[in-house]
Amino acid sequence: MEFVFSGRVIEWRGPAPYYFVRVPDEESADIREVAAMATYGWGVIPVEARVAEVDFTTSLFPRDGGYLLPLRAAVRKPSGLTAGDDVTVEMTVRLHGPRSG
Repeated sequence: MEFVFSGRVIEWRGPAPYYFVRVPDEESADIREVAAMATYGWGVIPVEARVAEVDFTTSLFPRDGGYLLPLRAAVRKPSGLTAGDDVTVEMTVRLHGPRSG
């Protein structure tokens, strides 16, 4: 399941700042439809993504009915991305088959 969307980098302050891009509502709805085939627990969804020419693997965090894509320093720093910047994201949700029990 592949997506391309644009969003604004947001900062989540805590003991250390975290940066995210909110997945738009339409894409979040599509992801929720396949979440059971993708999540490995706690509602997080494994993805492969590309932002500003940097490819990376991470997991979407569920938040307020949608998802947040975390942007580690290794993703932000090569392009100087910071809170308030608009970015385009290419993202693939990594689906897995049914689990045997």
